[in-house]
Amino acid sequence: MAIQSKGRLSEDSIQLIKECGIKFNNGVSKLKSTSQNFPIEFLFLRDDDIPDYVADGVADVGIVGENVAVEKGKDIDIVKRLGFSKCRLSLALLKSENYSGPAYFEGKKIATSYPNILGNYLRSKKVKAEIHEISGSVEIAPGIGLADGICDIVSSGSTLISNGLKEVEVIFKSEAVLIGHQNLVSGKVDVLNQLVFRMESVQNGKNNKYILLNAPNEAINEIIKILPGMKSPTVLPLAEPGWSSIHSAINEDEFWERIELLKKAGAQGILVVPIEKMIL
Repeated sequence: MAIQSKGRLSEDSIQLIKECGIKFNNGVSKLKSTSQNFPIEFLFLRDDDIPDYVADGVADVGIVGENVAVEKGKDIDIVKRLGFSKCRLSLALLKSENYSGPAYFEGKKIATSYPNILGNYLRSKKVKAEIHEISGSVEIAPGIGLADGICDIVSSGSTLISNGLKEVEVIFKSEAVLIGHQNLVSGKVDVLNQLVFRMESVQNGKNNKYILLNAPNEAINEIIKILPGMKSPTVLPLAEPGWSSIHSAINEDEFWERIELLKKAGAQGILVVPIEKMIL
């Protein structure tokens, strides 16, 4: 597996792998490491190199930003989206400019490190613009007259603001993805399936909360409708007659809305617990 050697995506990738129960040493400046308890070896590389290594079969799989995988255009498979290191590739202009839509860029210069993604976007909008490919910090390009606008990765937008720019179009949304070589031998496919299973179990745990609550028996049916659970909630009698304890799992996105509904239905003593892993 190829992993980015440094940066936030590298840290998040290593955290996910270790949460999957895979042990390995990732010391400073280490270029290669072998797991002690899972049949996998790790290569620590520059992010731009990861799609090439996977396409060439030097690495069987890798974790990289989807923006890098798509920009490279290599023959690789996106095995799984991982849900972290989310960002967007956006067009931006000087704040003083009046923006009227993608047609604004007709005949203009755009500086970017992502010429392929940008080119595909411009063609989809039937806009002809000059793409000026540069590496490093592209945000300074409009300010020094190198380009009329830029196309770059945006997370919070603070870098754009500090350079006197405004975001005008989101052209691509990205997150960390697990990529794979297209012709893995069967034994390696089995290992990859085990790895994906562990990753999904960790992700399911993070995306859900375990909930325990007490409720009068007459409210159980209404509460069960609110808490469908993985199959159905667990209902256990309490020592106090007429009362039961109900256990279930709630998706993170629905959590607060359902908590309010549970309170209105008569739930009391609601206890919410994080889930480390969740096997569906």
